Amino acid sequence: MGHAIRRVVTGHDDTGKAIIESDGIAPNMKVRPGAGFVSSLLWVTDESPAKMDLRCDRADRTIGTPPPPNGSILRVVDFPPVTAEAEAIDQQAMLRSMGAEHHAVDGKEARHAFMHRTKSIDYAIVIEGEIDMLLDDTEVHLRAGDFLVQQGTNHAWVNRSEKMCRIAFVLIDGHDPLERQT
Repeated sequence: MGHAIRRVVTGHDDTGKAIIESDGIAPNMKVRPGAGFVSSLLWVTDESPAKMDLRCDRADRTIGTPPPPNGSILRVVDFPPVTAEAEAIDQQAMLRSMGAEHHAVDGKEARHAFMHRTKSIDYAIVIEGEIDMLLDDTEVHLRAGDFLVQQGTNHAWVNRSEKMCRIAFVLIDGHDPLERQT
């Protein structure tokens, strides 16, 4: 399992003075069944522009991979080295556990059991380690310090290295690029 993540949340007191609302280990951490991914949910917004005066822990909830409609998610995921057992998991069960979807290309089966997509723009920052991001027919190798902008594409994160890979993700709700917009 990945190591704990310190989360500091700022806000304002009743006089408008900037304060630290909380400072501690991010409390919402879960292990994705079968794959062993450790996901730490750090913050969620349900609207845009975001409300910043709620004085509550907006990560104190259960939510799938995609952000809420008109919202955003900040999470950190630790990806352990992939195993044959993890790659053999049932893709539909994986998608259900993630609250995500997958769209096959030209009716083909998914390239990998971890393939999924969300109707969001995703900013991914590799913090440590290295990982391969598989797309429908291609892939890209990312290392610590690399940034990725993903625009609602089918993808799978596969750590083929021998060490943990940690990625910070910001997902922002968007229009599905595969659906006609009216």
